[in-house]
This record gives sequence, C-alpha cells and structure tokens, in this order.
Amino acid sequence: MTRLPAPDHVRSLAEALTQPRQQIESAFVSVGARLTDGATMLNKLIRLFEALPNALEGAEVEEATAQLRAVADKARELSENFVQEKADLARLVEVVAAAKSPIGDLRRAVKMMGIVSINARVTAAGIVGDSDDFEVFTTDISTLSSTASQTILEFSQVYRQLTAEVDKAASQRARFEESHAHTLTALARSLEGTLEALGGQRQAAAAGSADTSRVSRQIVGRIGSAVMSLQVGDSTRQRLEHVEAALDGLEALLSGRAVGNIAIAEDDRADAVAAFATLEQAQLTGAATDFAQEVQQAEQALDALASDAAIIMDRSRDLYGSDKGSTSAMAALNAQLRTASAILRDCEIERSKLETVATAVHDTVGVLLGHVAAVQDIEANMRLVSLNAAVRCAQLGPRGASLTVIATQLRELTSETVVAAEAAMTQLDQSSELAKAFGAAATGDNAGQIGRLEQQASHALTLLTALDDRLAEALGSLNSDGPKVIKLLQAAASGMQGQTALAEVMQDIALQIAAMSDSAQPENPGAALAEVLDVLRKSYTMEAERTIHSRLWGAPTPASSPVADAEMEFDMVDFML
Repeated sequence: MTRLPAPDHVRSLAEALTQPRQQIESAFVSVGARLTDGATMLNKLIRLFEALPNALEGAEVEEATAQLRAVADKARELSENFVQEKADLARLVEVVAAAKSPIGDLRRAVKMMGIVSINARVTAAGIVGDSDDFEVFTTDISTLSSTASQTILEFSQVYRQLTAEVDKAASQRARFEESHAHTLTALARSLEGTLEALGGQRQAAAAGSADTSRVSRQIVGRIGSAVMSLQVGDSTRQRLEHVEAALDGLEALLSGRAVGNIAIAEDDRADAVAAFATLEQAQLTGAATDFAQEVQQAEQALDALASDAAIIMDRSRDLYGSDKGSTSAMAALNAQLRTASAILRDCEIERSKLETVATAVHDTVGVLLGHVAAVQDIEANMRLVSLNAAVRCAQLGPRGASLTVIATQLRELTSETVVAAEAAMTQLDQSSELAKAFGAAATGDNAGQIGRLEQQASHALTLLTALDDRLAEALGSLNSDGPKVIKLLQAAASGMQGQTALAEVMQDIALQIAAMSDSAQPENPGAALAEVLDVLRKSYTMEAERTIHSRLWGAPTPASSPVADAEMEFDMVDFML
C-alpha cells in the first residue's frame, strides 16, 4: 500500500513557499519603484537635452550670432580707425605747432613797430616848429602801433589756447591708447574665436543629436525590457500562490475534508496525492525556471540602462559644458559681450572728445581769422600813414631825412606783420581742415554705428543669456538629478541580486513536493479527481501554468454552461479558502 504524506508535512511545504513569495514581492516592488523614479528623472533629462540642439539652431541664435559678428567686425574697424585718428591727431599737433614760428615773427615785428613809433615821436619833436604839422608822426603812428600790439597780443592768447586744446586731446588719446592698447583687436579676435567655438558646439550638438536620439531610443527599449522582465515578480507571486492553494487543498484531502465542495474517496487519495505531487512539482519547477531566466534578463537590462544613462549624461557634459558653464561657448560670449559693451562705450566717449577738439579748433581758427583781418586793416592804415609821413618829409627837405628813414621802416615792418600773419594762418587753416575731417568721422555714421552696435550687443546678450540660462538649467538638472538617476538604476539592478537564490529554494521545495508520492501519475483519474484538476486549471492566470497542466492532463474540456461556470467559480473560491 502506498504511504501517504502527513497533512502537517504538506502544510509545512505550503508555508515554506510563503517566505520566497513575500521576498519576491517585496524585492520587485522596491526595484519597480526605483526603476519608475529613475526612469522618470532620466526621461526628463533626455527631453531637456534633446531640445537643446534645436534651440542652438534656432533663429534667435542665428540673429545673435550675426549681431556679434557685426560687433567683432566693427571692433576691428575701430581699431584700424584709431590708428588713422592717432596719425591725424599727431598731424594736427604738428601743424598747430608749425604756426608758432610765424606768430613769433609777427610779435617781433609788432614790437619793432612800437619802438619805431617812439623814435618817430622823438625825432619829430626835435625838428618841427610851431607852424609844422607832424601829428602823423606823434599821434597816428603811435595809435596804429598800439592797436597792432593789442591785436597781436589777443592773437597770441587765442593761439596758446588752441595749442593747449590740441595738446590736451593728444595727451588724452595717448592715455586711452595706453589703457586700451590692442584691446579692440583682442576683442575682435576673442569674439571671432568664441563665435567659431559656438559654431563648433552647434555643429557638434546637431551631429550628436542623432546619436543622442539613438541612445534615447535604446534607453526607452531598455526601460521597456526591464519593465517586462520585472513582471516575472508578479507572475511568479501568482504562480506560487496557486501552488500554495493546491497544497492547501491536498492537506485538506489528507485530513479527510473535501477539496472545496468536491469529496475524494479514500481509495482515490493515493492517486490524488500522485496527481497533486506531479502537477505542483511541475508548476513550481516551471515557475522557478522562468523566474531565474527573467531575473537574469531584468538584471542585465537594469545594468545596461544604468550604463546608457551614464553615457548620455557624459555626452551631454562634453557637448554643453559643466554645471557652472565653464566650457559653455554661451557663457564665454556673455562675458565677452559685457566687455565689448564697456569698450564700445569707452570708444564712443573717446571719439566724442575728437568732436570737442574739432569744434574748438574750428572756433579758434575763426577768431584768429578775425584778428588777421584786423592786422590787414592796420597794415592798410599804416601804409596810408607812411605815405603821409613821406609827403611831410619831402616838404621839410633836408630836415625831414631822418623821418623819411622812419617812415620807410614802418612800411617794411607793416609788410612783415602781414606776411607773418598770413604764414601763421596757412598752418592754422590746415589744422582747421584736419579737425574738420576727423571731427566729421567722430560725429558721422561711425558714431551712430557704435551706438547701434552697443544696442545689438545688448540684444544679443539678452538672447544668449536666455539660452545660457536654459542650458544652465539643463546642466544643473543633469548634475543634480544625474547622480540620483544612476544611483536609483544601480540600486534597482542591485535589488535583483540574490533573486536567483530564491529560484533554487523553489526548486528544492519542488523536489520535496515530488517526494510526497512514489506512485506514477494516474493515467485515468477518477471523476472527482478530474473535477478537482479542472478547478485547478481554471484558477490559473498564466499561460505557462495552463501549458504545463495541459502537458500532464491533456487539453481542457469544452466550455461549460454559464450555470456550470458560476458553480465552478464558487467551487474555486471554496477551494482557495
């Protein structure tokens, strides 16, 4: 007679399955939560960085880049203009200084006129009588000489003021060049270099976008694969519950109770034990085998997912820089634009000084021209006085010889003043033309361009700052959430470790279930046993369970009536309880 297992032994086997089932449920819930959190954060990061290539290729960046190239070109042009302006200013200083010599001659001639006029009065006083009219020598020559002296004094004062203005402008320009030596050229070169780097970054981002998309799709696939593999936790839990329920039914049968609402005759218990042992050993072995395979796949998928996540984060850092923007082309451009704005503003201020100098030179030359006109009037009057003096000397005969000499000297000195004044004005006219030329450059379209370029630089700075903020936000999220994603995915992968040991535990219990009976599987189970087996079949939720059952007991019977299905459902509830 076949020895039947004790009910307590069957109950202990069912209870032995409780621990691995609970461990599987707990582990897979934890792994699933970590995978969900990690995948959510990873998808957010991927979306952030997938959008950046389009942002870098956007119209705003194109606009900002074009404006910055205009700033760089203008900075280089200004650098060249400053070289020319330096030469023009040096020429202005030279021309103004060249007027010093004829102005000195002018002052000496006027001074000699004063001396000669004194000699004329003294000589005239010694030779004239009461009836002689020599007012031309005693009064007219003295008056004209005094007027000439005052005019030349004012002329010299205005000239000194002009010299001071020009020297001051040259000195200020020298100081500006000392503090901004090669600044504009360096700015242009720096902007061009950074724009080239930005172009390279944009190209790299566009080229890397396809690779990023490929890795992103691969990550999505990894996540899907991991999720599918993790479903083995729930399916294994259900399969273990079904084995436990079957063992509970077997324990009831061995205790003399009905299995659900189905009573098994005592003579059929050995066949029932053999049938249960064969079926549940096969179900548990199948569950353990499937579990081990899926766990391995899930662990591989999670490891690969963590690796892919690390790869895409490293590539994002390589393309877009660190969280502080230390390698960001946008960050470098922002800094350079601020410098450019300050330099352009300084240049505008410096060039406005040229306008001041030009105005001062023009106004001063106008005043000097007025003085030259006065000198010319004096020269005409002095010629007339000299002619009158010559007539009076001729009337005096030999007594007027000395006065004739004086009158001749006056005419010569008067001519010298006019020549000296005209020589000075020739130089000063050149200075006026020079000042007018670079003054027009300072106040013309160049000045307006500087203002527009500063506005363009400011606008470009606004555009790039917004993009840089967006990039900084993405990099900040990458550096903040990236390590968390890696940690979560690695923790999820680590959570799968040790699960294969549970498969071995299930295999051991399956062997113990098989050992409950030394009888072969009954070929023709009784009606009651067949009904119980049919109830077990209908309790399965996994196709693998139904496949194993069919392999042992054949295909299911034709579908029963709704009433029979309801009764069977009722029986299954009782069976599970």
